[in-house]
Amino acid sequence: MSDADRMRLDKWLWAARFYKTRKLAAEAVSGGKVHLNGQRSKPGKEVSPGSRLHITKNGLEWDIEVLVLPKQRRPASEAAGFWSESQRSLEHREKQLALLRAARAAAPVHTEGRPSKKDRRLIHRFKQQ
Repeated sequence: MSDADRMRLDKWLWAARFYKTRKLAAEAVSGGKVHLNGQRSKPGKEVSPGSRLHITKNGLEWDIEVLVLPKQRRPASEAAGFWSESQRSLEHREKQLALLRAARAAAPVHTEGRPSKKDRRLIHRFKQQ
């Protein structure tokens, strides 16, 4: 394999726009949030086309296969073509997103400090109903 057929894992995650910076990508790999071919790995581990990645980020999970090793970071529209996701993984992530949205909608809105006059009027109106 030549160097064009391999790329550092943290650099690929950054180029594929899973993480905003390479440092965040490296921290995620070191922290066990990214598994390469079913194994925990280090940020400098080499990935190649055909490698399988399991990524956990913000309560969501991706099971993907690396398709392309980009020479540089590209726009998000192009970066989506660097990998393919299994149908089962996509369906599972959509369910997770729906649960997160429902939990966020059910959670009370936290405000700082005392209620304003308008807030108090709304509270009184709600209690009277």
